[in-house]
Amino acid sequence: MNQLLTVTFLLVFLLPASIGAAAPADEKRLDEVAEHGAHVMPFGLEKTVHVFTKTESGGVQKVTVKNISDQEQVSLIRAHLSEIANEFKQGNFSNPEKIHGEGMPGLSELKAAKPGDIKIEYKVLPIGAQISYFTESPQLITAIHRWFDAQLSDHARHIEPGQPHQHMPNQ
Repeated sequence: MNQLLTVTFLLVFLLPASIGAAAPADEKRLDEVAEHGAHVMPFGLEKTVHVFTKTESGGVQKVTVKNISDQEQVSLIRAHLSEIANEFKQGNFSNPEKIHGEGMPGLSELKAAKPGDIKIEYKVLPIGAQISYFTESPQLITAIHRWFDAQLSDHARHIEPGQPHQHMPNQ
């Protein structure tokens, strides 16, 4: 019986995570996402770093500047992340859809979530901002993780290698 539980655990929890690992999108897709992103995100993609950290209860999306003295980009990051955090709280995920397309993994589940199913917190950082996502729903946690994997793949050029992906204490 213990063997059956172990196999079930591996199939349900570990296999999907390994299958859904974020590999960079092909060059054409990266170009498309960057072009669409330039129409939605007011900050310069080449001037920023995006970090998507999965947590046990959701995840943390962080955008910071590469040049810490670039206060214009810091302001643009903060304004954009504050705006989309408020939109996300209302169930409006149209901006990610404009950048990544309607079929973006995890997006349909996030759009279908009821108000309050996902707690969304915006936080100012010294050189940017972050949005934290918290939920008790295993299905929504999986959706957030799939959504993050898609972001990591589509923004591969703007993800800084070696960034720590750890849980951010804010819960």
